[in-house]
Formats: sequence, structure tokens, C-alpha cells
Amino acid sequence: MPALHLRGVVLPEGETRDLWIVNGRIRLTPVPYADTIVDGGYLVPGLVDAHCHIGLAAADLDEAERHALMDRDAGTLLVRDCGAPLDTRPLQEKLELPRIIRAGRHISRPKRYIRYVSEELDDPGQLPAAVAEQAADGDGWVKLVGDWIDRDAGDLAPLWPDDVLAEAIKTAHDAGARVTAHVFGEDALPGLIRAGIDCIEHGTGLTADTIDLMAANGTALVPTLINIETFPDLAAGAAKYPVYASHMLELYGRVRQTVGAALEAGIPVYAGTDAGGGIAHGRIVDEVVALHELGMSRADAVGAASWTAREWLGFRGIEEGAAADVIVYDTDPRTDLAALRAPSRIVLRGRVIQ
Repeated sequence: MPALHLRGVVLPEGETRDLWIVNGRIRLTPVPYADTIVDGGYLVPGLVDAHCHIGLAAADLDEAERHALMDRDAGTLLVRDCGAPLDTRPLQEKLELPRIIRAGRHISRPKRYIRYVSEELDDPGQLPAAVAEQAADGDGWVKLVGDWIDRDAGDLAPLWPDDVLAEAIKTAHDAGARVTAHVFGEDALPGLIRAGIDCIEHGTGLTADTIDLMAANGTALVPTLINIETFPDLAAGAAKYPVYASHMLELYGRVRQTVGAALEAGIPVYAGTDAGGGIAHGRIVDEVVALHELGMSRADAVGAASWTAREWLGFRGIEEGAAADVIVYDTDPRTDLAALRAPSRIVLRGRVIQ
């Protein structure tokens, strides 16, 4: 593969620089006879979807691959896959697909999550062992279902006792894995955060107290704002559970205030679409726009789906020796988010995709 040369404004620093790509890695020193593929524009570290489900809404690996390609073509070159019943490890070997960080299967309890998706535990005391198994099977992340509708109570309720959560999360950390949890409501959050969970997904039930607790613990938030837009439909389809339906509408109605307060408190917030979980793949830009509309600056919203998210997940940006995952835009996405919808060049693993 010939060496490649790119010149443009490198983000987030905002400086015009030259870079070269050799064997899938970025070099900052000249490489003779390199092919110039970019001369001008804005060079951005590949976009990240920090809450995606490649293999959740797919019948087989072929369909999962098509979903991954939809994400890639929208600029997503790194996916934190937040739980799927399909083993997508074969997709990680395909150089034309986004990098996938797998969390293995969700862990839930019977009748307390979407059917056939998760590993369901009859006894909540089995959680630490299940976490150990998923930590060994995944790529450094474990996904819990923190709350779901309890049909007897008719509303959202936690799935796990606090002491079991503390043991389970310690088990993951001892294995070198981080833990995240699906949480819509209020009641599951204190136990999860105090147990040392690394990330909360959705987080619509955050209150002033749990926001302060997350900020103190350094817990991250991936709010999946375009997924939260489905809450009215979820409520409309839950006529048998009027308390739950009303609760979901309340959570939806205050999401702007909730996420705004989390941002103001300094909680690390990252962009994730929940693609595959009722949301179409390829919508990362919609999530970036939604984050900006709820209070993030344009630059920070782009960073939440690029350089800051990559750092959080253990990947570098555009620097010497880093993996050559670069998106090029003709205009500055920090001032015009619409630029994100029209990449002029996509380079993944040092290969020109577009």
C-alpha cells in the first residue's frame, strides 16, 4: 500500500499541518513519494458512536455488516457496541468496517428486558459470576440492565440489590473491564453510582443528588438523545401500565433540564445513538446536533463524538503513531455542524474508504 499524504487544519488543535500515513499509522515527518489525497479542509479523528448495537437488530452477520457499513459511511469509525446477542467478533477482522469494542451480551433478569437479547439471571446473586463471564468475553466493557418495567409494580424499578452491584462491579474492575448500565428512571441510579459504575446510558432519571454523585465519582454519561425521542411512543404503547407511561412522559419532558444540569456539573458526556435498539444506524450526526441543542458548544459536541470519546475509549487522535482513522470535511464542523453530513474523505485503518 503506498504512503499517503494529507494537509489540512487538524482538530481539535486547529493548526494547519501535514501528515503522512504508512502501514495504517500516522506519521508527522515527511515520507518521500507519498500520494497526496487531501490538500485543504479540516482533518478530524474518526467519529465515535459510544452507544451502538451492531448485531442486536440483525438476523445474521451479513445484516450486521450492512449496519456497520451504514455507520461507517456516516463517519463513525469506532463503535462501542453496548450489548448484542449476536457474536460480532468476525466483523472485527474486516478492515473495511468500523472498529468495534464489544460488550458481549446484556445482563438482566427474567421478564425485565427485551426478550431473547440478554443473559437472564434467575437469582440476582448470580450477577458477579455473570459479569466475570462477560468481562472475559468482551473487549473491556460489561453491559447491565439497571432498570426496566416491573410488571407487578407497573413502573420502572431496579433489577439488582446494592450489595450485589458493588461486588459485581468490583469483579469487572479486577478483570480490567469497565461497566455501564441502561437506566431510564431515578431509583436504580444511587446504587449503581455508589457501586463504582463507569458509565450510565440514557440517564433520564438523573436528579440533583445523583448528578452530584456522578460528578464526584467521575461517572460518564451517554444520554442517547435521539433514542429518548421515542419515549412518547413507548408511553403510548403501554396503556396497561399507566404509571409507567406517565413516568416515561415525565422523564421525556425534563430531558433538556436533566442533560443540561449534567453538563453544567462537569460530568463527561459522550455521543451515542442507540442504533440497533430501535434507532436506525448511521445517525451519529443527529446525536451531535442534539447534544449541541441541549447546551454543548459545537466544538464540544463534535469532540463528544470524536477526540474526547476516542480518548475515553483508549484510542488516540491525529498524532504520531496513532491509528490512521481520519475524516476530512471541507468546512469547519466546530462552527457548522452540517459539515459533518458531508465528509469529503474517509480514511479507515490507513485505507481510503471515500
